[in-house]
Amino acid sequence: MIAVIQRAKSGSVTVDEKIIGEIDHGFVILLGVTDTDEESDADYLADKIAHLRVFNDENEKMNLSIQDVGGSALVISQFTLCGDTRKGRRPSFIHAAHPEKGNILYEYFMEKLKEKGVPVKSGKFGAMMDVALVNDGPVTFVLDSNQR
Repeated sequence: MIAVIQRAKSGSVTVDEKIIGEIDHGFVILLGVTDTDEESDADYLADKIAHLRVFNDENEKMNLSIQDVGGSALVISQFTLCGDTRKGRRPSFIHAAHPEKGNILYEYFMEKLKEKGVPVKSGKFGAMMDVALVNDGPVTFVLDSNQR
């Protein structure tokens, strides 16, 4: 499971010209689920993200977690994170989870974040979405559950 975490001052996701998810500050998370991912991958990433100390303290040092700053997460499913671009010019998505499995683990991941006290908003799995954010910093990290 791959997560691109962007520290954001604000973020929103729009489907069919209607905002369906919006946060003030926290993380915008793009989540890619691979064909080999399991609940343990989502558990790992949810725990890591909930406790990741990347928000500034009073000394402007990255020392606070999303929990510490009362932030929210906007989670967007993004199977293209699982794309393989090593061969040719067109990405291969053979390692992306099938939609049914991808959606189950996407929902599971969000539930685990909520259990850790992080308010969660989301996009719509499988939909064409417009994602907007004001990246704070910019601060962006890529986490991969296979690289623990």
